[in-house]
Amino acid sequence: MTISKLLAGGAMALLALSSGPALAQGDAAKGEKLFARCQACHSVEPGQNKIGPTLAGLFGRKAGSVEGFNYSDAMKSADVVWDEQTVSEYLADPKGYIPGNRMLFAGLRNEQDRADIIAYLKEATQ
Repeated sequence: MTISKLLAGGAMALLALSSGPALAQGDAAKGEKLFARCQACHSVEPGQNKIGPTLAGLFGRKAGSVEGFNYSDAMKSADVVWDEQTVSEYLADPKGYIPGNRMLFAGLRNEQDRADIIAYLKEATQ
């Protein structure tokens, strides 16, 4: 193996480490069961806002941008685009991740539970 290949491999490993922690693999079936506690406030159906906005089309959407939902100023001004990482961080500590948002949920500390809910949301909302 040449030195340039070794250096290239090392650079790839360094890039992987610098991109943040890997998310746990989620189980959509378990996530659907966990999501039952979210359903009082959120729907996965397009256009069906409840106390919270619909989560249909969540991934790739800017925070605070569902048409017709009355967001807090904090959520409207948050510079967040929802992806697996941002959703996981938000679910872990909603008030800490976007201070001033109105979500009453205290957070889901268990990383695997968050991964399961994300797997379900990716399946149910795309």
